[in-house]
Formats: sequence, C-alpha cells, structure tokens
Amino acid sequence: MAQKKPRKLRAALSITVSVFVGLSVSAAGGLFEYLEYKTYDLLVGLLAASTGPSDALVLVVLDQDSIDWAQEYRGWSWPWPRQAYGDLLEYMHTAGAASVAFDVLFSEPSVYGPEDDEAFIRASADFGRTVQAVFFSTQTGKAVSWPADTDFPLFQIEAPPVDTFKRLLPGFELLPGASGVIGAQFPIDGIRNAAGGIGNIMGKADADGIFRRATLFTFFDAKAVPGLSAASLLAAGAPEGIRYNEKKRLITWGDYTVPVDTKGRTLLRFRGDLDRYIPYSAAAVLQSAEAYRNGAEPLLGPENFAGKYLLFGYYAPGLFDICSTPISSVYPGVGMHITMLDNLLQGDFIRESPLWVGCCLNLGGIILMSLLALYAGPIPLVVSGGLGILVVICGLAGFAYYALDLWIPVVAPVTGMGITFLTAILYNYATEGSQKRFIKSAFSQYLSPAVIEQLLANPERLSLGGERREISIFFSDIQGFTAISETLDPAKLTELLNEYLSLMTDTILDSGGTIDKYEGDAIIAFWNAPVPYKDHPARALEASMACQQRLTEQQDFFYRKYGCSLLTRIGLNTGYAVVGNMGSSKRFDYTMLGDAVNLAARLEGLNKQFGTYLMCTEATFTHAGKTGSFWGRKLAQVVVIGRKEAVTVYEPMPHRVFAEAQGMLRRFDTARDLFYQGRFAEALPLFQALASEDKPSFYYAEQCAYYQKHPAAWKGVWQASTK
Repeated sequence: MAQKKPRKLRAALSITVSVFVGLSVSAAGGLFEYLEYKTYDLLVGLLAASTGPSDALVLVVLDQDSIDWAQEYRGWSWPWPRQAYGDLLEYMHTAGAASVAFDVLFSEPSVYGPEDDEAFIRASADFGRTVQAVFFSTQTGKAVSWPADTDFPLFQIEAPPVDTFKRLLPGFELLPGASGVIGAQFPIDGIRNAAGGIGNIMGKADADGIFRRATLFTFFDAKAVPGLSAASLLAAGAPEGIRYNEKKRLITWGDYTVPVDTKGRTLLRFRGDLDRYIPYSAAAVLQSAEAYRNGAEPLLGPENFAGKYLLFGYYAPGLFDICSTPISSVYPGVGMHITMLDNLLQGDFIRESPLWVGCCLNLGGIILMSLLALYAGPIPLVVSGGLGILVVICGLAGFAYYALDLWIPVVAPVTGMGITFLTAILYNYATEGSQKRFIKSAFSQYLSPAVIEQLLANPERLSLGGERREISIFFSDIQGFTAISETLDPAKLTELLNEYLSLMTDTILDSGGTIDKYEGDAIIAFWNAPVPYKDHPARALEASMACQQRLTEQQDFFYRKYGCSLLTRIGLNTGYAVVGNMGSSKRFDYTMLGDAVNLAARLEGLNKQFGTYLMCTEATFTHAGKTGSFWGRKLAQVVVIGRKEAVTVYEPMPHRVFAEAQGMLRRFDTARDLFYQGRFAEALPLFQALASEDKPSFYYAEQCAYYQKHPAAWKGVWQASTK
C-alpha cells in the first residue's frame, strides 16, 4: 500500500495537470464556444419564464388584425398614414406615458403628402418624449456625420476618457465596412427634429448567428448614441452621464447598472415569448384614442399607459424584422429592445462568470473524476459518481442563472471530466488490470474432480449442451479485497489467493460441490450437478458454514504471513437452472445459467447492506431443514436489483451462536415484524437498542429513520440499493 498509494496519487496529479492544461488551452482558443452557447440557450429556454416582465413596460404592435381593421374601417392601405402614429402620440400625451419609442424607421416622406408628416411632427413635438429610430450600417447609409441641427439627449462619457473607454470596450465603436464608410439612416428632418430622443436599432449577433447580447450605446461621429431602449429612458429624463468600472466590468448610469463583457456587450435576460408582455394591438389603441376624444368609454383607458415606457413595433407577417434568439429562431426585432429596457428597469442582466470561476469548476471536476476513477474501483461506481458530479455542475449553473444572474459555462468542465475518466480507466487497465487478468486466467481453468470423473466415464459429455435441474448455488467474495491487493506485490497476492482458494475449495469439494469458476477472489460453485444429491441444500449450507469456520480458524495464519485478515461474504440460493457444457466447440466450461443463479449472486452482495457474512434464501433454508438440523433467523424480505418480486432471506448460524443470542433474536424478530408492517416509530427504538451488538439492527434503524422522513418511499419491503 505504501508503494501503490503514491503511485496512484502521482497518476492522479499527472492526469489532472495534463487534462486541465489541455482544456484551458482549448477553451482559450474557442473550441467550446459553440456548445457553450447551445447549453446556455437550453438553460434560457428552461428558466426564461421564471421571472416576469416589468410592469412599467407597454408594447404596442401593428399586427395583421390592425392592418385588416384599418383597411375595413378607415380605408387605409399600406403603409398607414402617419396621422395614425400622431393619434397614438396624442393619446399617450393625454395618458401621461413616460416615453414612446418607435422601432420604425421613418426615413422617407409620407406617401400621403407633407400634411401627413406635419400631423405626426406636431404630435411628436407636443408630446416631447418621442423616441425615433436610427439605423447604422457599414455597407449602406446616407448620412456619414451627426446632424448639426439636433439637440437629443445623448450619453456623456464621464470616466474613463473616451479614448480609453473605446480601447477597453471596443464593441461600442462601429468598424468601417468594405466601402470604408459608416453610414446612418435617420428619420426625415422634421420627424427627427421633433423627437425627444433618438435610438439605435442595429444589433449584432454572436458568432453562431444568435442574438443574446445588446449594447447600451454606439459611437458614431464621436457621439455616444443610445440604443432604442436606453433612449426611452433618456427621453423620459434619465441622466446622460455614464462611468465604467474596469475592475467590476460595470457601466453605471444614474440608478442603472449594466454588466458588460470585454467588448462592451451585455447578456440579456429573456422573459420568454414576446406575448408575455401582453402586446396591445395598434388598432385597439387607436380605437381607444378615438373613443376618448368623443367622450365615450375607451377600450384601453389612459390609466393603462400612465407613467409607462411604450415601445411600438411591427408584428404583421412580412413587416417586422426577424432575429434568432435563445427563445425562438423567429423572434421579432422589437423584442430585443423591450428585453433590454426590461433588464435596465429590473436590474437583472445576466453576467458572464469570471475566468477564475470557470477555472475552478474545470479543475474541481477533473480532480474529483481522476480520484473517483483511480480509487473507486468498478466502472459502474465511477460512472454513477461522475453522473453525480455532472448533475451538481448543471444544477449549479441553473441556480446561478436563476438566483445570481450569472452564466457559468458547463461544457468545458463536463468535457474535462469525460477525458479524465477515459484516461484514468486506460491507466488502470494498463497497470492493475494486467495483474487482475493474470489471476483470473490462472484460476479459471480449475475443475471439480467430480466433473472430471464424469467426463472420463462419459466422453460424449464433451459436446455442447445442458439440462434444467434444481441446484443449490454458492457465491462468495472477500470483503475489501481491492484494498488488500494494494498492499501486496503480484507474487505475494497470488500466493495469498492460492492458499485462500485452496482452503475454501477443499471444503466445497469435500461436500460434493462443483466449482464453476473463480473470478479473482470470488468463488462460484453449485451442488446437485453433475453428480446428483437429494440433500444438496443441506450440503450447500453445511459447506458454507464450514468455510466460514475454517476461515475463522486461519485468521491468525493469514495475518502473520500476509498482514491482513480475510472475511468473506457468501450468498446461497436453491432453484432451477440450466447446467452443462457451454461455450464453443473448441473451448467450453461446465457451468450454470438462470435466474436462480443471478439471485444467489445478488445475495452475496446484499450481505453488505445488513452487515452479515452468510445469507441464503428461504428455499435453501427450509429445504436444508428437511434433511438436517440448521439454525438461524429470518433476516428480511428484499427486492434485489434486477427483480420485481421480494424474496425472503435468512441468516444461518452455528447452533452455539444461535443459542447464546436467543434473547437478542426474539427482540429482533419483534422489531423486524413491526418494520414490515410499516410501524417505523415503534420499530426504531427496538433496533437502536440492539444496534451496538447486532449489525442488521443497526442498518434496520437507519431504514426506519429514513422512512419516517420519507413515508411515500415505503414499498412494503426492503429495497436493495446495489448489486
């Protein structure tokens, strides 16, 4: 052990360092970016509806129903006259809306003539808090400089200096296109000049074409032009000065705080489909405005808009711009602006986790998986442990998104765990696996003398085939053999196994049993084939108790010679199975198959859940009692892994032990019966009183405590948790 533990620790350290360095380099190179985006989108889709939209927002959409209504009742064809938008602004003025932002670009004069534009301009000027859209493009655009005759509220960079700001957060600055010119499409002069603010409606998708982020403003002609959402707040009176905290990566703007990445982009917290904002149709608003002017009861009263930030956008097929978001691949563009404004008002933008969080998560997952794979042993245990770690990581990511407004990447740590698992398993296979394969190969050739005699007398039995026969089946395994094997070199370990297996094998063969095979330290045997014995359950039970007795007698010998004690667990069952020569025409074994065999194997492992070392089914115990005298206790009614029905199991005991434990066994029987009646509160103190002297009582007490807390989990029987 002194040699193997450092070797395993060195292997774990080497694997951890190698995988972590490789993972970090790959992550820095963007290898996991696409998959991280997709897992983030999945998380957004699952949790978007967990938070609600701000009550301060109103969305008005020009949908198909509004177009149909206008055609039928107003005689308006498309496009609508701008008088319609003026009517909407007049109603919002009356209602006292905080601001109205149009996600519409009025870059051409109205087709209905100058008077139509003038009506819209007057309404906009009277309201004073109208926000119009500007579109920046690196390919097309008419204006290449900021209009000199405007006086909109724009952001003022207070700190750091503008040049430093642009260097730290380059995403705010437009890059020239192929033409080398950045252009801007503004509304026509009158509409532009009558507005109380102007906002950029251009967005930029991530590398995979999905819109997840927005920017607070955009630099154009040395001006910090707000986005449409921020312009809504500026038009309503929000301060213009902003500051950037490089250490915290936060832009502070009055009462608003905006987390940004290294390029100045902000992750949006989507609330779900746009319908969660309960959009009002433009037709309903215009009808309400007309009714209010005429003294009638409006459908949507002014109180619905008082103090609200209103965004207006197109929502009819073929009119609105479409973008792909984590919510939908056909998300209306106005949804990005209202989401940004919503996040500003509620202050719950999603922040990207710092680099150190990802590094710790990657390193922690790799360390845990390397230790699990190198020390846990069986692959199913490692896989289940790895899945447990994976669930924790994914749960952590979901919790962080929901409660902490934080995005924690999960693909990199999961990938690191997978690579670590494969590397550790290959390492185990190349080192300790070779030793185990040697032992298994050497002992798998042993046959019972009874089988050899049968083959000599009947050579025809060398052909393949089998028969169905009732047999008593034996499975045994040394407790903690993996730990023992780590303390001995291969030669010493082989010598120990030879002596142990010889001791056990002689006892089994002396009783007429047949050794099926050895699997490392495990022994598999059966009685009643090929030589028939009517009392095979009694023979199996006697041999099992004799094995335990002989092993007890040899404990001092094993400890002196090998520095360890050997305890073995035995499972017995009696039932029908197929026995015979099985394999290929050139290589076969005399072995057994069937459900009764699997049950015996399960009982050997089930000993661990009761702290026992010999367990048999009721079939074995009662059949053995017909031809001999045996003692023991009814231990449990258990549903083992792989079976649906419960089986009654017994713990056989030597007569001396049984006689000395009569008082304890009677109290155990009482507590056991209460347990299976579901009376856990009554059974628990009885088991607790026995726990110090009786291992099964200790484990029963744990089960009583568990089912008291989880009564719905009780199925009327003991549920085996492992094989």
